[in-house]
Amino acid sequence: MKHKKSVICAVVAFLVLATVFGMGSSTTVAKELTSDSIKEKEEQIKAAEEEKKELQNGLSDLKQIKKDLEKSKNDLSKYVEELDANLADIESKIEELKQLIADKEAEIADTEKKLEEAQRIEQEQYEAMKVRIKFMYEKSDDFYLETIFSAKSFGDILNKADYIEQLSAYDREMLDQYALNSQMIQLYKEELETEKEILDEAKAGVVAEQASLQALIGEKEQQITAYQSDINNKEAAIKEYEEDIAAQTAVITALEKAVAEEKAKLLAENGSVITYDGGVFAWPAPSYTRVSSEYGNRMHPTLGVVKFHNGIDLAAPSGSPISAAYDGKVVASDYNASMGKYIMIDHGNDLYTIYMHASALYVSKGETVAKGQEIAAVGSTGRSTGPHLHFGVRLNGSYVSPWNYLSK
Repeated sequence: MKHKKSVICAVVAFLVLATVFGMGSSTTVAKELTSDSIKEKEEQIKAAEEEKKELQNGLSDLKQIKKDLEKSKNDLSKYVEELDANLADIESKIEELKQLIADKEAEIADTEKKLEEAQRIEQEQYEAMKVRIKFMYEKSDDFYLETIFSAKSFGDILNKADYIEQLSAYDREMLDQYALNSQMIQLYKEELETEKEILDEAKAGVVAEQASLQALIGEKEQQITAYQSDINNKEAAIKEYEEDIAAQTAVITALEKAVAEEKAKLLAENGSVITYDGGVFAWPAPSYTRVSSEYGNRMHPTLGVVKFHNGIDLAAPSGSPISAAYDGKVVASDYNASMGKYIMIDHGNDLYTIYMHASALYVSKGETVAKGQEIAAVGSTGRSTGPHLHFGVRLNGSYVSPWNYLSK
Protein backbone atom coordinates (compact mmCIF):
# COMPACT_ATOMS: atom_id res chain seq x y z
CA MET A 1 0.00 0.00 0.00
CA LYS A 2 2.89 2.27 0.85
CA HIS A 3 4.53 1.62 -2.58
CA LYS A 4 1.26 2.29 -4.38
CA LYS A 5 0.75 5.57 -2.57
CA SER A 6 4.29 6.74 -3.41
CA VAL A 7 3.85 5.95 -7.09
CA ILE A 8 0.55 7.83 -7.19
CA CYS A 9 2.19 10.83 -5.53
CA ALA A 10 5.03 10.69 -8.05
CA VAL A 11 2.64 10.58 -10.99
CA VAL A 12 0.62 13.48 -9.58
CA ALA A 13 3.81 15.49 -9.06
CA PHE A 14 4.95 14.73 -12.58
CA LEU A 15 1.60 15.85 -14.03
CA VAL A 16 1.80 19.08 -12.06
CA LEU A 17 5.30 19.71 -13.34
CA ALA A 18 4.35 18.85 -16.92
CA THR A 19 1.46 21.30 -16.73
CA VAL A 20 3.67 24.08 -15.42
CA PHE A 21 6.65 23.40 -17.71
CA GLY A 22 5.39 22.04 -20.97
CA MET A 23 1.62 21.86 -21.42
CA GLY A 24 0.61 25.37 -20.42
CA SER A 25 0.45 28.07 -23.10
CA SER A 26 2.37 30.51 -20.89
CA THR A 27 5.74 28.83 -21.63
CA THR A 28 5.48 28.90 -25.43
CA VAL A 29 8.09 31.62 -25.71
CA ALA A 30 10.53 29.74 -23.45
CA LYS A 31 10.14 26.42 -25.28
CA GLU A 32 10.91 28.09 -28.58
CA LEU A 33 14.25 29.44 -27.30
CA THR A 34 17.35 27.84 -28.81
CA SER A 35 21.03 28.69 -29.08
CA ASP A 36 20.18 30.05 -32.56
CA SER A 37 17.67 32.46 -30.96
CA ILE A 38 20.39 33.69 -28.62
CA LYS A 39 22.86 34.08 -31.50
CA GLU A 40 20.31 35.97 -33.59
CA LYS A 41 19.61 38.37 -30.72
CA GLU A 42 23.35 38.94 -30.18
CA GLU A 43 23.72 39.79 -33.89
CA GLN A 44 20.80 42.22 -33.64
CA ILE A 45 22.50 43.99 -30.74
CA LYS A 46 25.76 44.15 -32.70
CA ALA A 47 23.92 45.65 -35.70
CA ALA A 48 22.31 48.22 -33.39
CA GLU A 49 25.76 49.22 -32.09
CA GLU A 50 26.88 49.78 -35.70
CA GLU A 51 23.74 51.84 -36.34
CA LYS A 52 24.65 54.05 -33.38
CA LYS A 53 28.14 54.65 -34.80
CA GLU A 54 26.71 55.48 -38.23
CA LEU A 55 24.36 58.01 -36.64
CA GLN A 56 27.28 59.76 -34.95
CA ASN A 57 29.29 59.85 -38.19
CA GLY A 58 26.39 60.82 -40.48
CA LEU A 59 25.66 64.33 -39.20
CA SER A 60 26.23 67.32 -41.47
CA ASP A 61 29.66 68.93 -41.28
CA LEU A 62 28.69 72.60 -41.10
CA LYS A 63 32.30 73.82 -41.31
CA GLN A 64 32.93 71.85 -44.49
CA ILE A 65 29.65 73.03 -46.06
CA LYS A 66 30.55 76.66 -45.39
CA LYS A 67 34.06 76.10 -46.73
CA ASP A 68 32.67 74.61 -49.96
CA LEU A 69 30.23 77.51 -50.34
CA GLU A 70 32.98 80.14 -50.07
CA LYS A 71 33.94 79.52 -53.71
CA SER A 72 30.52 80.54 -55.04
CA LYS A 73 29.85 83.62 -52.88
CA ASN A 74 30.69 86.02 -55.69
CA ASP A 75 27.98 84.53 -57.89
CA LEU A 76 24.81 85.04 -55.82
CA SER A 77 22.56 82.83 -57.99
CA LYS A 78 25.02 79.95 -57.89
CA TYR A 79 25.56 80.49 -54.16
CA VAL A 80 21.81 80.36 -53.46
CA GLU A 81 21.35 77.18 -55.51
CA GLU A 82 24.26 75.39 -53.81
CA LEU A 83 23.15 76.49 -50.36
CA ASP A 84 19.56 75.36 -51.06
CA ALA A 85 20.88 71.93 -52.08
CA ASN A 86 22.63 71.70 -48.69
CA LEU A 87 19.47 72.85 -46.92
CA ALA A 88 17.46 70.16 -48.73
CA ASP A 89 20.01 67.53 -47.70
CA ILE A 90 19.85 68.59 -44.04
CA GLU A 91 16.03 68.71 -44.10
CA SER A 92 16.03 65.19 -45.55
CA LYS A 93 18.33 64.01 -42.72
CA ILE A 94 16.03 65.62 -40.16
CA GLU A 95 13.03 63.75 -41.59
CA GLU A 96 14.99 60.47 -41.61
CA LEU A 97 16.03 61.01 -37.98
CA LYS A 98 12.46 61.79 -36.95
CA GLN A 99 11.29 58.57 -38.62
CA LEU A 100 14.11 56.68 -36.88
CA ILE A 101 12.98 58.12 -33.54
CA ALA A 102 9.41 56.93 -34.17
CA ASP A 103 10.66 53.47 -35.22
CA LYS A 104 12.98 53.17 -32.21
CA GLU A 105 10.25 54.19 -29.77
CA ALA A 106 8.04 51.43 -31.21
CA GLU A 107 10.92 48.90 -31.06
CA ILE A 108 11.67 49.84 -27.44
CA ALA A 109 8.02 49.34 -26.48
CA ASP A 110 8.05 45.93 -28.20
CA THR A 111 11.33 44.87 -26.52
CA GLU A 112 10.02 45.97 -23.11
CA LYS A 113 6.95 43.77 -23.64
CA LYS A 114 9.12 40.79 -24.61
CA LEU A 115 11.36 41.38 -21.60
CA GLU A 116 8.35 41.46 -19.24
CA GLU A 117 7.01 38.21 -20.76
CA ALA A 118 10.42 36.50 -20.50
CA GLN A 119 10.75 37.59 -16.86
CA ARG A 120 7.27 36.28 -16.11
CA ILE A 121 8.12 32.90 -17.69
CA GLU A 122 11.44 32.79 -15.83
CA GLN A 123 9.61 33.25 -12.53
CA GLU A 124 7.14 30.47 -13.42
CA GLN A 125 10.00 28.15 -14.37
CA TYR A 126 11.82 28.97 -11.17
CA GLU A 127 8.78 28.23 -9.01
CA ALA A 128 8.14 24.96 -10.87
CA MET A 129 11.75 23.85 -10.46
CA LYS A 130 11.54 24.52 -6.72
CA VAL A 131 8.56 22.17 -6.54
CA ARG A 132 10.45 19.53 -8.53
CA ILE A 133 13.63 19.85 -6.44
CA LYS A 134 11.62 19.69 -3.20
CA PHE A 135 9.85 16.55 -4.44
CA MET A 136 13.08 14.83 -5.49
CA TYR A 137 14.72 15.74 -2.19
CA GLU A 138 11.85 14.28 -0.21
CA LYS A 139 11.59 11.09 -2.31
CA SER A 140 15.31 10.60 -2.98
CA ASP A 141 16.13 7.29 -4.67
CA ASP A 142 13.08 5.59 -3.09
CA PHE A 143 10.86 7.09 -5.78
CA TYR A 144 12.65 5.29 -8.61
CA LEU A 145 12.88 1.98 -6.68
CA GLU A 146 9.22 2.10 -5.69
CA THR A 147 8.26 2.81 -9.28
CA ILE A 148 10.26 -0.18 -10.59
CA PHE A 149 9.24 -2.60 -7.81
CA SER A 150 5.58 -1.78 -8.25
CA ALA A 151 5.70 -3.22 -11.79
CA LYS A 152 3.50 -6.29 -12.36
CA SER A 153 5.44 -7.70 -15.30
CA PHE A 154 8.73 -7.39 -17.17
CA GLY A 155 6.94 -5.27 -19.82
CA ASP A 156 5.61 -3.02 -17.07
CA ILE A 157 9.18 -2.68 -15.71
CA LEU A 158 10.37 -1.51 -19.13
CA ASN A 159 7.49 0.98 -19.38
CA LYS A 160 8.23 2.41 -15.92
CA ALA A 161 11.96 2.58 -16.68
CA ASP A 162 11.14 4.48 -19.85
CA TYR A 163 8.90 6.81 -17.84
CA ILE A 164 11.72 7.49 -15.37
CA GLU A 165 14.14 8.23 -18.24
CA GLN A 166 11.60 10.59 -19.84
CA LEU A 167 11.14 12.38 -16.55
CA SER A 168 14.89 12.81 -16.12
CA ALA A 169 15.26 14.00 -19.72
CA TYR A 170 12.40 16.43 -19.17
CA ASP A 171 14.10 17.78 -16.06
CA ARG A 172 17.30 18.39 -18.07
CA GLU A 173 15.37 20.04 -20.91
CA MET A 174 13.51 22.37 -18.56
CA LEU A 175 16.76 23.32 -16.84
CA ASP A 176 18.29 24.11 -20.25
CA GLN A 177 15.22 26.20 -21.14
CA TYR A 178 15.51 28.09 -17.86
CA ALA A 179 19.17 28.86 -18.59
CA LEU A 180 18.36 29.97 -22.16
CA ASN A 181 15.49 32.16 -20.97
CA SER A 182 17.73 33.79 -18.35
CA GLN A 183 20.34 34.46 -21.05
CA MET A 184 17.67 35.93 -23.35
CA ILE A 185 16.49 38.23 -20.53
CA GLN A 186 20.03 39.60 -20.22
CA LEU A 187 20.16 40.12 -24.01
CA TYR A 188 16.78 41.90 -23.98
CA LYS A 189 18.20 44.25 -21.33
CA GLU A 190 21.31 44.89 -23.45
CA GLU A 191 19.13 45.45 -26.51
CA LEU A 192 16.96 47.94 -24.63
CA GLU A 193 20.04 49.84 -23.47
CA THR A 194 21.43 49.99 -27.03
CA GLU A 195 18.08 50.98 -28.55
CA LYS A 196 17.69 53.77 -25.98
CA GLU A 197 21.21 54.98 -26.79
CA ILE A 198 20.29 55.04 -30.51
CA LEU A 199 17.10 56.94 -29.65
CA ASP A 200 19.11 59.51 -27.67
CA GLU A 201 21.64 59.79 -30.54
CA ALA A 202 18.80 60.34 -33.04
CA LYS A 203 17.19 63.02 -30.86
CA ALA A 204 20.55 64.75 -30.43
CA GLY A 205 21.06 64.43 -34.19
CA VAL A 206 17.76 66.24 -34.89
CA VAL A 207 18.81 69.08 -32.59
CA ALA A 208 22.25 69.30 -34.26
CA GLU A 209 20.82 69.17 -37.81
CA GLN A 210 18.20 71.81 -36.99
CA ALA A 211 20.95 74.04 -35.58
CA SER A 212 22.95 73.54 -38.81
CA LEU A 213 19.83 74.34 -40.84
CA GLN A 214 19.24 77.59 -38.96
CA ALA A 215 22.94 78.49 -39.22
CA LEU A 216 22.88 78.08 -43.01
CA ILE A 217 19.64 80.06 -43.33
CA GLY A 218 21.27 82.81 -41.25
CA GLU A 219 24.37 82.66 -43.46
CA LYS A 220 22.20 82.95 -46.55
CA GLU A 221 20.26 85.91 -45.17
CA GLN A 222 23.52 87.63 -44.26
CA GLN A 223 25.03 87.13 -47.72
CA ILE A 224 21.93 88.24 -49.67
CA THR A 225 21.44 91.27 -47.42
CA ALA A 226 25.12 92.22 -47.65
CA TYR A 227 25.06 91.88 -51.44
CA GLN A 228 21.91 93.93 -51.90
CA SER A 229 22.82 96.57 -49.30
CA ASP A 230 26.32 97.25 -50.64
CA ILE A 231 26.21 100.87 -51.80
CA ASN A 232 28.89 100.20 -54.40
CA ASN A 233 26.81 97.39 -55.83
CA LYS A 234 23.41 99.12 -55.54
CA GLU A 235 22.70 99.63 -59.24
CA ALA A 236 23.79 96.11 -60.12
CA ALA A 237 21.70 94.72 -57.26
CA ILE A 238 18.59 96.63 -58.36
CA LYS A 239 19.09 95.49 -61.94
CA GLU A 240 19.61 91.91 -60.82
CA TYR A 241 16.45 92.08 -58.68
CA GLU A 242 14.42 93.32 -61.63
CA GLU A 243 15.86 90.60 -63.87
CA ASP A 244 15.08 88.08 -61.17
CA ILE A 245 11.41 89.10 -61.01
CA ALA A 246 11.23 89.13 -64.82
CA ALA A 247 12.64 85.60 -64.91
CA GLN A 248 10.05 84.46 -62.37
CA THR A 249 7.27 85.99 -64.42
CA ALA A 250 8.59 84.37 -67.60
CA VAL A 251 8.50 80.93 -65.98
CA ILE A 252 4.97 81.48 -64.67
CA THR A 253 3.72 82.94 -67.96
CA ALA A 254 5.09 79.93 -69.82
CA LEU A 255 3.25 77.64 -67.41
CA GLU A 256 0.02 79.58 -67.88
CA LYS A 257 0.40 79.35 -71.65
CA ALA A 258 0.95 75.58 -71.46
CA VAL A 259 -2.16 75.21 -69.27
CA ALA A 260 -4.23 77.33 -71.67
CA GLU A 261 -3.17 75.12 -74.58
CA GLU A 262 -3.99 71.97 -72.62
CA LYS A 263 -7.41 73.37 -71.66
CA ALA A 264 -8.19 74.25 -75.27
CA LYS A 265 -7.37 70.68 -76.23
CA LEU A 266 -9.51 69.24 -73.41
CA LEU A 267 -12.39 71.54 -74.33
CA ALA A 268 -12.23 70.38 -77.94
CA GLU A 269 -12.15 66.72 -76.89
CA ASN A 270 -14.76 66.52 -74.13
CA GLY A 271 -15.96 70.03 -73.35
CA SER A 272 -14.80 69.87 -69.68
CA VAL A 273 -12.24 72.07 -67.90
CA ILE A 274 -11.63 73.32 -64.35
CA THR A 275 -13.77 76.34 -63.42
CA TYR A 276 -13.54 78.66 -60.43
CA ASP A 277 -16.85 79.00 -58.60
CA GLY A 278 -16.04 82.29 -56.84
CA GLY A 279 -15.50 80.89 -53.34
CA VAL A 280 -13.30 82.43 -50.63
CA PHE A 281 -9.72 81.15 -50.42
CA ALA A 282 -8.40 79.29 -47.37
CA TRP A 283 -5.51 80.91 -45.50
CA PRO A 284 -2.39 79.35 -47.08
CA ALA A 285 -0.31 79.30 -43.87
CA PRO A 286 -2.90 77.89 -41.44
CA SER A 287 -0.70 77.94 -38.35
CA TYR A 288 0.36 81.60 -38.70
CA THR A 289 -1.47 84.79 -39.63
CA ARG A 290 1.20 87.52 -39.48
CA VAL A 291 1.83 89.28 -42.79
CA SER A 292 5.46 90.41 -42.89
CA SER A 293 5.24 92.15 -46.28
CA GLU A 294 2.13 93.38 -48.06
CA TYR A 295 1.10 93.28 -51.71
CA GLY A 296 1.84 96.39 -53.80
CA ASN A 297 4.51 99.08 -53.91
CA ARG A 298 6.82 98.97 -50.91
CA MET A 299 10.24 100.08 -49.78
CA HIS A 300 12.44 97.09 -50.50
CA PRO A 301 13.98 95.96 -47.17
CA THR A 302 17.57 95.73 -48.44
CA LEU A 303 17.70 97.59 -51.77
CA GLY A 304 16.34 100.76 -50.18
CA VAL A 305 14.17 101.65 -53.19
CA VAL A 306 10.43 101.40 -53.83
CA LYS A 307 9.59 98.20 -55.68
CA PHE A 308 6.36 96.41 -56.51
CA HIS A 309 5.75 93.32 -54.38
CA ASN A 310 3.59 90.87 -56.32
CA GLY A 311 2.21 88.88 -53.37
CA ILE A 312 2.02 88.79 -49.59
CA ASP A 313 4.72 87.36 -47.35
CA LEU A 314 3.46 85.30 -44.42
CA ALA A 315 5.92 84.96 -41.55
CA ALA A 316 6.07 81.36 -40.35
CA PRO A 317 8.76 79.00 -39.00
CA SER A 318 10.54 76.60 -41.32
CA GLY A 319 8.62 73.32 -41.64
CA SER A 320 5.19 74.73 -40.78
CA PRO A 321 2.40 73.70 -43.20
CA ILE A 322 1.41 75.39 -46.46
CA SER A 323 -2.16 74.69 -47.63
CA ALA A 324 -3.82 74.94 -51.04
CA ALA A 325 -5.91 78.11 -51.01
CA TYR A 326 -8.61 76.51 -53.16
CA ASP A 327 -9.52 73.40 -55.16
CA GLY A 328 -7.46 73.04 -58.31
CA LYS A 329 -4.80 71.22 -60.29
CA VAL A 330 -1.05 71.45 -59.64
CA VAL A 331 0.64 72.82 -62.78
CA ALA A 332 4.12 73.17 -61.24
CA SER A 333 5.95 71.65 -58.28
CA ASP A 334 9.58 72.51 -58.85
CA TYR A 335 12.72 74.42 -57.85
CA ASN A 336 13.88 77.77 -59.20
CA ALA A 337 16.93 79.75 -58.04
CA SER A 338 14.72 82.77 -57.43
CA MET A 339 11.45 81.25 -56.19
CA GLY A 340 13.14 78.32 -54.45
CA LYS A 341 10.88 75.31 -54.09
CA TYR A 342 7.51 76.47 -55.37
CA ILE A 343 4.03 75.24 -56.30
CA MET A 344 1.59 76.72 -58.79
CA ILE A 345 -2.10 75.71 -58.81
CA ASP A 346 -4.68 76.26 -61.55
CA HIS A 347 -8.14 77.03 -60.15
CA GLY A 348 -9.86 77.59 -63.51
CA ASN A 349 -10.98 80.73 -65.33
CA ASP A 350 -7.32 81.86 -65.71
CA LEU A 351 -6.95 82.10 -61.91
CA TYR A 352 -3.74 80.74 -60.34
CA THR A 353 -2.09 80.72 -56.91
CA ILE A 354 1.68 80.49 -56.36
CA TYR A 355 3.50 79.39 -53.19
CA MET A 356 7.24 80.19 -53.02
CA HIS A 357 10.36 79.49 -50.88
CA ALA A 358 9.11 76.14 -49.48
CA SER A 359 11.41 73.73 -47.67
CA ALA A 360 9.52 70.64 -48.90
CA LEU A 361 6.92 69.90 -51.59
CA TYR A 362 4.24 67.29 -50.91
CA VAL A 363 2.34 67.28 -54.22
CA SER A 364 3.45 66.75 -57.82
CA LYS A 365 2.58 68.29 -61.16
CA GLY A 366 -0.75 66.98 -62.47
CA GLU A 367 -2.25 66.20 -59.05
CA THR A 368 -5.68 67.51 -58.11
CA VAL A 369 -5.75 69.23 -54.71
CA ALA A 370 -8.55 70.32 -52.40
CA LYS A 371 -8.99 73.59 -50.56
CA GLY A 372 -7.04 73.45 -47.28
CA GLN A 373 -4.98 70.39 -48.29
CA GLU A 374 -1.36 70.47 -47.07
CA ILE A 375 0.82 70.82 -50.15
CA ALA A 376 4.22 71.98 -48.86
CA ALA A 377 6.22 73.21 -45.86
CA VAL A 378 7.45 76.74 -45.19
CA GLY A 379 11.14 77.33 -45.83
CA SER A 380 13.72 79.82 -47.01
CA THR A 381 14.78 78.43 -50.40
CA GLY A 382 15.58 80.68 -53.37
CA ARG A 383 16.10 84.43 -52.95
CA SER A 384 14.81 84.50 -49.40
CA THR A 385 16.29 86.11 -46.31
CA GLY A 386 14.40 84.00 -43.79
CA PRO A 387 11.63 81.41 -43.48
CA HIS A 388 8.32 82.65 -44.90
CA LEU A 389 5.69 81.88 -47.50
CA HIS A 390 5.41 84.21 -50.48
CA PHE A 391 1.81 83.80 -51.65
CA GLY A 392 0.84 85.21 -55.02
CA VAL A 393 -2.38 85.26 -57.07
CA ARG A 394 -2.55 85.71 -60.84
CA LEU A 395 -5.65 86.43 -62.92
CA ASN A 396 -5.66 86.63 -66.73
CA GLY A 397 -1.86 86.69 -66.90
CA SER A 398 -1.20 89.38 -64.27
CA TYR A 399 -0.62 89.50 -60.52
CA VAL A 400 -3.58 90.74 -58.49
CA SER A 401 -4.03 91.37 -54.76
CA PRO A 402 -4.49 88.15 -52.80
CA TRP A 403 -6.86 90.09 -50.54
CA ASN A 404 -9.44 89.98 -53.35
CA TYR A 405 -9.85 86.28 -52.57
CA LEU A 406 -8.81 85.89 -48.92
CA SER A 407 -11.06 86.58 -45.97
CA LYS A 408 -9.42 89.15 -43.68
